Amino acid sequence: MPIALSILDLASIAPGQTPRDSFDNSVELARAAERSGYRRVWYAEHHNMASIASSATSVLIGYVAAHTDTIRLGAGGIMLPNHSPLVIAEQFGTLETLFPGRIDLGLGRAPGSDQKTMLALRRNPSSADSFPQDVLELQGYLSGQSRVPGVRAVPRAEGVVPLYILGSSLFGAQLAAQLGLPYAFASHFAPDALHQAVAVYRDTFRPSEQLAEPYVMAGVNVFTAEDHDEAAEQKAVAYRARTRMMISRGAAGPDFTDAEIDAFLASPNGRQLASMTQYTAVGTATEVREYLEDFATSTHADELILTHQATRIEDRVRSVELTGAAMAAATTR
Repeated sequence: MPIALSILDLASIAPGQTPRDSFDNSVELARAAERSGYRRVWYAEHHNMASIASSATSVLIGYVAAHTDTIRLGAGGIMLPNHSPLVIAEQFGTLETLFPGRIDLGLGRAPGSDQKTMLALRRNPSSADSFPQDVLELQGYLSGQSRVPGVRAVPRAEGVVPLYILGSSLFGAQLAAQLGLPYAFASHFAPDALHQAVAVYRDTFRPSEQLAEPYVMAGVNVFTAEDHDEAAEQKAVAYRARTRMMISRGAAGPDFTDAEIDAFLASPNGRQLASMTQYTAVGTATEVREYLEDFATSTHADELILTHQATRIEDRVRSVELTGAAMAAATTR
């Protein structure tokens, strides 16, 4: 059975570019995914991060949906404890009404930022504790079976907005299994518990109205280019930029050279940061296809959600195209 491919678009703002450039890049990337046979594109809710423009996730989904035709679009994910379930039901009911049959809703329980930003979001530090109940409340609004007497989400779309549980630990795996929902593991930046979480999810899954069998999505970072060395250079540039961002956390600081960043990543202090991107496919289309096939087999994933990480949009688009073509060709061998 062919491996389904999807994309997590971080809506990154490259050096020298504006948030508007990022949104236009997201449209270009989604169009490339649409013509290359990908199933969906998701956007993640992050706050107070100068290099990521997807904070108003539902607004971005609507913008990209208006500039594409068929590909599914959604949140990967909405950090539900930052919001009331009713507001999210209204937003995604609106999106599904405008773009029927094309909207997904992935849900996470992390803040999507740091502690100060969490407070600025008016989020209670204990709000994650009610995540399971909030998922059920949201599900009730979306299905027209509200758990809050006298309250309903308007508009409520005629079609179904499928829910997905996102996670990087056993908690999300257990919740997704208990609720009978698809499970998406954030292995593109939190690889450690991947295999254990997938096993727990599959072993304890209970069928639901939405899903009869367990369904696993797993994240992978991807750099695909015409030439292996070109892909490797794209990876080096992107991961150095990522390291600078994580070291500075958006604050002004020293401008580290490439050599200093490479030395840091090779040091004991930097190895943990480097290990976050353990699952990275890099090389030609053939090399990346082989990596993704092996990864899907080892994780028992039904779908791979790829983060094409090259800094330049033209390189990301080419990576999307090359990877999609290689995986499609593999299914006809």
